[in-house]
Amino acid sequence: MIRIQQMKLKPGHAPEAVEEKAARILRIPAGQIASCSVAKQSIDARKKPEIWYSYVVDITLKSGDEDKVIRKCRNADVTRFTPVAYHFPGPGTEKMQHRPLIIGMGPAGLFCGYMLARAGYRPILLERGSDVQTRSRDVEAFWAGGPCRPDSNVQFGEGGAGTFSDGKLNTLVKDKEGRSGEVLRIFVEHGAPSGILYENKPHIGTDILSQVVRNMREQILSWGGDVHFNTKVTELLLDKGRVTGVKCAGGQVFPAEQVVLAIGHSARDTFEMLDQKKIPMEAKAFAVGLRVEHPQSLINLSQYACEWPEHLPPASYKLTARTSENRGAYSFCMCPGGYVVNAASEEKRLAVNGMSYSSRDGRNANSAIIVSVTPEDFGAEGPLAGIAFQRRLEEKAWELGGGKIPVQRYRDFADRSGEAKREKHVAADFMPCIKGEYTFADLKPLFSPSIRKAFLEGMEAFDRIIPGFADDAVCLSGVESRTSSPVRIHREADFQSQVRGLYPCGEGAGYAGGITSAAMDGMKIAEAIAKCYEII
Repeated sequence: MIRIQQMKLKPGHAPEAVEEKAARILRIPAGQIASCSVAKQSIDARKKPEIWYSYVVDITLKSGDEDKVIRKCRNADVTRFTPVAYHFPGPGTEKMQHRPLIIGMGPAGLFCGYMLARAGYRPILLERGSDVQTRSRDVEAFWAGGPCRPDSNVQFGEGGAGTFSDGKLNTLVKDKEGRSGEVLRIFVEHGAPSGILYENKPHIGTDILSQVVRNMREQILSWGGDVHFNTKVTELLLDKGRVTGVKCAGGQVFPAEQVVLAIGHSARDTFEMLDQKKIPMEAKAFAVGLRVEHPQSLINLSQYACEWPEHLPPASYKLTARTSENRGAYSFCMCPGGYVVNAASEEKRLAVNGMSYSSRDGRNANSAIIVSVTPEDFGAEGPLAGIAFQRRLEEKAWELGGGKIPVQRYRDFADRSGEAKREKHVAADFMPCIKGEYTFADLKPLFSPSIRKAFLEGMEAFDRIIPGFADDAVCLSGVESRTSSPVRIHREADFQSQVRGLYPCGEGAGYAGGITSAAMDGMKIAEAIAKCYEII
């Protein structure tokens, strides 16, 4: 196979232009190309307003004379390429007495269950929340002012927390085994748009992702797996340093010698149970901050030199800074054309997140601007100290907004009243796009002076990169506290806890940071089980 890199075409080009340009680069007639597929598509806006799509394209020839063609074209961007094919290991030789048990149906648990079911292991998946259709109705009702259901909300239910986000699928995890490509291929096979296979920043969107999750569940069932919704695990059953099963809230017991803990980053009561059972784990660093909204036109202008360009998606950004007190400040979960959402999962505690639909056609862009916090910030010791820290922030956010999402203009949060006026990039009457009830309130008491200072320094640094980023009228919403798990559950090189048969997995266990990386971690656990055990 021939790979062509950095192949440039103008936005809005015809589909056949990719193959035609590839033929010109290779100096061959287009008729000699047997197949032409896009491996990657990104936007090159370094010389805006001159903007290009940059492609990586894979070519096979009818003649098979690929080495000859590569030598003849004399182009450093043209090389031979051998694709990496994902391989799931064959069954091991140890016997299992019971079917593997997976706790949680976020991306980690879902993909672990999918891979095991496809291989014939007939896993049992337990999800404390509802199926994705019921969950979607519960979430919409909550955003409309109804009650927050403790096990069916933005955090819990089929698909996990990622279902009510932007559905972003990019990952920084290095992947020599082809897992990330397999994750994307499986998503497409179950209803995601094919563009995620090659887009530089692939996303699905909440509206499509919920259907993809449902389709994957139905496939698991067709392969002999079982799925139990509204089934909350309340106790791990242990014997002589080994897991023997789980007990659920209704008293039901599921015996199992292989239990996958894919519980998500918000299963605080489950973390408490694990701590009581002396499962080895520790508090870990994460980040907290506020959701920041701008007009999407402002972000487009900064990235494309045009507020509403044709043939280009709504622009995104990724920003990082180091503050004077050596905290990291950065953007997280950026949602072009998106919404801030109430992501609460506990009574009288409030957290926010961001989401987009597949069209990303909302008038605002938002992202979390967050700063790093470590166990030194938590004010306590022990593996659950980060959870207590999160809860205090969420209780304060709930109080500040009277149960509604508290929102504040940046000028007021920064207390700019005595400063010289700045150039205006955002209209004074700019308003947020929020799913859930909100109210304007004072967010300054939310954080410690050190965290607030770091947030402000980050915003000012980002304003020098994107003019208008820290404008007076920019809207802040709080609190963004669920950026990643505050806990890491220890696991050995074979992916098991010191409690044998227990497999900590995914973002909640501290081994992933997003949909794709969590799905990949779920695949790793499935592989580890398959390498050791016979199909039951």
